[in-house]
Amino acid sequence: MKFIDDYLKDIKERGLYRELKFFTSPQSKYSSIDNKIVVIMSSNNYLDLCDDDRLKETAKKALYNYGVGSGGSRLTTGSYDLHHKLEKKVADFKGAEAAIIFNTGYMANIGTITAIADKEWTIFSDELNHASIIDGCKLSGAKVVIYKHCDMDDLKEKIKSHKGSKRLIVTDGVFSMDGNIAPLDKIVKLAKENDILTMVDDAHGTGVLGETGAGCVEHFNLKGQVDIQMGTFSKALASEGGFVVGSNGLIEYLRHKARSFIYSTALSPVTIAVSLRSLEIVKTEKDKRNKLIETSYWFQQELKKQGFNVLKSPTAIIPLIIGDAEKTVALSKKLFEDGIFITAIRPPTVAEGTSRLRITLMATHSREELKYVIVRLKTLGVEMGII
Repeated sequence: MKFIDDYLKDIKERGLYRELKFFTSPQSKYSSIDNKIVVIMSSNNYLDLCDDDRLKETAKKALYNYGVGSGGSRLTTGSYDLHHKLEKKVADFKGAEAAIIFNTGYMANIGTITAIADKEWTIFSDELNHASIIDGCKLSGAKVVIYKHCDMDDLKEKIKSHKGSKRLIVTDGVFSMDGNIAPLDKIVKLAKENDILTMVDDAHGTGVLGETGAGCVEHFNLKGQVDIQMGTFSKALASEGGFVVGSNGLIEYLRHKARSFIYSTALSPVTIAVSLRSLEIVKTEKDKRNKLIETSYWFQQELKKQGFNVLKSPTAIIPLIIGDAEKTVALSKKLFEDGIFITAIRPPTVAEGTSRLRITLMATHSREELKYVIVRLKTLGVEMGII
C-alpha cells in the first residue's frame, strides 16, 4: 500500500525508523543482545531483579502449582487466589484500601481514565505525560486542558478558567523521558483547594522512591491524599502488569467499568507469583535503592563535567540531549559496537530537536563500569562534534 510505503520512506529519511534488538540471555546489567555481550544502560530494571534467583525460584514453584495460563478474563475463569493476594499486598504497599490488577500499565491508565471521565468532565494533564495518559484522556471524551510541564502557576490559572464539579488532575509521578519528579505535594494542595480529583502514574517511582520504595506518594508523605494511584510491576519490580490503588469504592467501580480489565485475559499465575515475591524483596532492600540514586547523581555530574547536555534528574533516568535524530541514532550504534547499549529516543516520543540517549542505571552498576561508559561517550562525543 502506497501510504505505508511513503510513511516508512519518510521516517527512514528523517532518522526516525525504529529497529528491534533481541535479547538472547536474561536481562541484567550485562546481557546478550543479538548474541553480543553488552552493558545495559537503558533498562527499566532499576534494581536488577529480572534475573534474580529468588524470583526465578518463585516462578518455578508457581509454574508447577498453577500451570502456564490463566484460562480467561478475571470475571470469567481467570481469577486465582494469587491475584487476590497480590491486590491486597500492593494496596497495603501503597497505603490504600484496595487495588485492581491490569495486564499492563498502558491498560491501567486507559481503563481507569475512560471509566472515570466522560464528556461532562475536565481533565488537567501535564504536557509531558505518558502516551497512555494522553490516549486515555482522548478516549474518555472529556475536555482536556494541557498545562505547562510541572508549572503550578499555569495549572492554577487553568483551574480558575475551567470550573465545574467533575474535574481531574492527572500526572506522571516520575517522567519517563526526563527523569524529573512531579511536584505532587503542590498538585494535591491545589486539588484540595478546588475540590478536584487527583491521579498519579507512579510507574517509574514504584520500587525506587520513598522510605519503603512505595513511590512518589510516599516520597512526598502524602499517604491517603491522592485519589487514584497507578503503577506497574514491570520496572523496578521486574515482573509484568499494571495496577491501580485507591478507595474500596473506586476499585469496585473499576471492576465494573474499566473495559481494559473486563475484556482481557488475566495475567498468568506465574507472573502474579513473581510480583508478590518482588514486592517483599523491594521493601527489604533500602540500601540498593539508596545506591541507585547516589550512583545516578554521581554519573549525571560526571557527564556534565565532560561537557554533555544532561537534563537535571533526581532519579535513575538520565537524559543526555543530542538534538538531531540521526546523530543520536549514530551515537547509539557506535556505543553498541563498543559493548554499551543505550537507546536512542527520537520524535514522536520526545519533541523535535530534543532527541536523546535515555540512560537508565541499575543499582548493580559499579562506578568502575560506568567510568568506562563515560570514557567511550567522551571519545565519541568529541569525534561526532557533540561536545
